[in-house]
Amino acid sequence: MSTATRNTSGRWTLLANGRYSIYLILIAMIVVSSIISPVFLSTTNFLNISRQISITTILAFGQTLLIICGLIDLSAGSVLALSGLLSVMFFKATGLFVPSILVGIAIGSACGLANGWIVTRFNTPAFIATLAMQTAARGAALMMTSGQNIYELDKFVSWGQGAVLGIPSPVIFLVLIAVLTWYVLNHTRLGRYIYAIGGNQEAARASGVRISRIKMMAFLLNGALVGLAGVLYMSRVNAGLPNAGIGFEFDAMTAAIIGGTSFSGGIGTAIGTLAGAFIMGFLGNIMNLLGIQSYLQQIIKGGIIVLAVAYDISTKQGKKKKSGNAAKPEPAKSAAS
Repeated sequence: MSTATRNTSGRWTLLANGRYSIYLILIAMIVVSSIISPVFLSTTNFLNISRQISITTILAFGQTLLIICGLIDLSAGSVLALSGLLSVMFFKATGLFVPSILVGIAIGSACGLANGWIVTRFNTPAFIATLAMQTAARGAALMMTSGQNIYELDKFVSWGQGAVLGIPSPVIFLVLIAVLTWYVLNHTRLGRYIYAIGGNQEAARASGVRISRIKMMAFLLNGALVGLAGVLYMSRVNAGLPNAGIGFEFDAMTAAIIGGTSFSGGIGTAIGTLAGAFIMGFLGNIMNLLGIQSYLQQIIKGGIIVLAVAYDISTKQGKKKKSGNAAKPEPAKSAAS
């Protein structure tokens, strides 16, 4: 094999197996979907997909921060419901438009801090701490409303149903959060520390990183994004729903995992998560256009999660084997040779 052929083969292997594979999958999905359905590439359809995935993608950015740091949040759906409800109740009581969104963000941030405090103060696994918050937040949302929905939200719906220059407001929030998450992970000390803790917590501790503080910050940012998502969701559906957001945390984690965020920590990008969210959005959209039953869609999405996790594990194992082989010393040559 010639040198040029080997170089070309190596570049294609890097694209197929490296960090750019998710974007190749996204492009391939767009091409195939446009062939299957002629309306897929229409501006209206694309804006609809973006609006539909905006809430769970905002949650996915928060999950990305946590998973890179070696953490997880199972309470996102319940906290979304609690934050959105309290924002709606505040608006109904005061009529204050802008402060209402700040209330939702504040409630989500408070729940995130509570999760972080439990994890860092008592050394509780994030899985357990956020599972407890999931139950508590859902119970609080149901208790405050006696399980009843809240209607007649007036101009509160502008947060989720409004548009600027024809672009739906949830999509605008989605773009802003994507840019913010990218900036935090790539251009701040907090982002570097999040990667360091997820990659090797003990090495990060030895380097002087304040582990507990960084984890608290990661939970705080995640909580703020969950609170924002709660406001946008209630506004979009034009109702305060105590049972809102059930299973949203898993949709968010799916987008992050498909986008290349590793459950073992230390690996992930904001752009990858955005690509993963659009892959799931395109997949759901094309299945709807083809008339596939919702139950079958859930089965397909579950299979995709399994494949994404299996790919992540196999990739990690392959890297470990390569590094192990590279670390082995070459056998000493005999004197005769």
